[in-house]
Amino acid sequence: MPRKGMRSLYWSFSPKRSSTFSFTSHSPSPSPSRLAHSTPGWSFADSVMTRTLELAEPMITRWNPDSSTFAKVTSLFHENRTEANDFIKYVNNLQKAMHLLVKEDSSSQLLIQAQNLMQIAMKRLQKEFYQILSMNRTYLDPESVSTRSSRASTRSSTSDYGEDGEEDDIRIAGESISEVEDVSRTAMNDLKLIAECMILCGYGKECVRIYKIIRKSIVDEGIFRLGVEKMRSSQIQKMDWEVLELKIKNWLNAVKIAVNTLFDGEKILCDHVFATSDSIRESVFSEISKEGAEILFGFPENVTRSKKAAPEKVFRVLEMYTAISNHWPEIESIFSVESTSTVRSQAITSLIKLVDSVKTALAEFESEIQKNKWKSPVAHARIHHLTIDAMNYLSLLADYSGVLSDILADSPVPESYLSAFDSGDSQLPAISLKFRWLILVLICKVDFKAQQYKDVSLSYLFLANNLQHIITKVRTSNLQYLLGEDWILKHEMKVNQFKASYERHVTPRVDRITTDIVESESMTRSTPSLPNNNHY
Repeated sequence: MPRKGMRSLYWSFSPKRSSTFSFTSHSPSPSPSRLAHSTPGWSFADSVMTRTLELAEPMITRWNPDSSTFAKVTSLFHENRTEANDFIKYVNNLQKAMHLLVKEDSSSQLLIQAQNLMQIAMKRLQKEFYQILSMNRTYLDPESVSTRSSRASTRSSTSDYGEDGEEDDIRIAGESISEVEDVSRTAMNDLKLIAECMILCGYGKECVRIYKIIRKSIVDEGIFRLGVEKMRSSQIQKMDWEVLELKIKNWLNAVKIAVNTLFDGEKILCDHVFATSDSIRESVFSEISKEGAEILFGFPENVTRSKKAAPEKVFRVLEMYTAISNHWPEIESIFSVESTSTVRSQAITSLIKLVDSVKTALAEFESEIQKNKWKSPVAHARIHHLTIDAMNYLSLLADYSGVLSDILADSPVPESYLSAFDSGDSQLPAISLKFRWLILVLICKVDFKAQQYKDVSLSYLFLANNLQHIITKVRTSNLQYLLGEDWILKHEMKVNQFKASYERHVTPRVDRITTDIVESESMTRSTPSLPNNNHY
């Protein structure tokens, strides 16, 4: 085969990645052309290397950061994109030539010259990689990266249905978004091009080091700006509930942004830049995001350890559980690899702790009802404050019936619960049984409070008033869907029974009082009037 044909065949060959060549000699090397004419038995690999050096050396030395002020302060990719692409091609060809020559003659002077030139090129690319990451922080922010495609889709659908008066605004906004997306896309592609080249040439560690330093600072800054900070359990224990509640509300907002934007965008960028190596992109993303993610998902666990007893705590706990469970598919997808398994484990641990906290809160609520020691009967048999507070609490809990269904689904109902219900009630969902039981505990306590009245009629009036309040709260809240219409009708019948009993005990007394009054008036009318002495 003619030499030209062999050379064409070589340039179409793309060898696998090779390790970094380690050459320590920095003595002046003879020029490729001089070696070509003075070295007997010149091989094809020598010829390829000589030609590669002749083409690559002028380009690479021109952009040597140490050779001129121009090369030191100017960005190759910003100054001349065509030249930047040529630079990458020359470096890749130089790596291929070195790979070919080292198989034939690992001690060749041409390899030493090529390695020296490669080190200059890598220094240039490291500088370019750092500059692109630093100068494009605004365009490479996770939000720009993660939502770019969705914005484009939204813009397209909006333009189809916009009113004529809105077209200009939409066009201007679209142009602005397109400009940002173009800069972002260009920066991402440049980073990918440089990373592929550096990894191919055996300088992946240098590339990864720069990337991790800059991007981890962005993730850490993002977590900090979202108001999430690493906190010890002892710090949370010392907080007033009002302060802790504010931090919980802040966390609820932060977790949405962190999962949907910060970590998602960072993973998209990392996967794009290091697309040629699964192991590199996985380890890089892990080191960038793991610490911040563990702080984020570790916060709920610390909250559950707080001994602060506040009625509102269970609602905040339910909201944190909802936030993690709703975002679990995204969490599992973003942190899917083994190196980020600790993030998934932390999220799961927090979910388990939150479930335990909710169950504990419900048990404590039940216990507080049973232990209530208010001994004085309520004046005029009105509604007891325990009934009011308990039903307010339960009606608010019912608003979280969706998440409570998940939490209580695997909670077995004790036999003592079932024995208090009708046989058919055992087929109800666990959450319905739980709420029926809690209200039953409350009704039993109300029944006990009714015994404090010495007047039986007031006892029935107290029972009627309190049970009616319970039913009203059930009908006007989501409790109606948990307890069912049959429960409501059954207890409305009890209210009517209490009213009837009250009237049965009150009516004879009223009749007796009325009779006494009538008789008294009759006696008064039939009594003779005393004579008026003035008439005599």
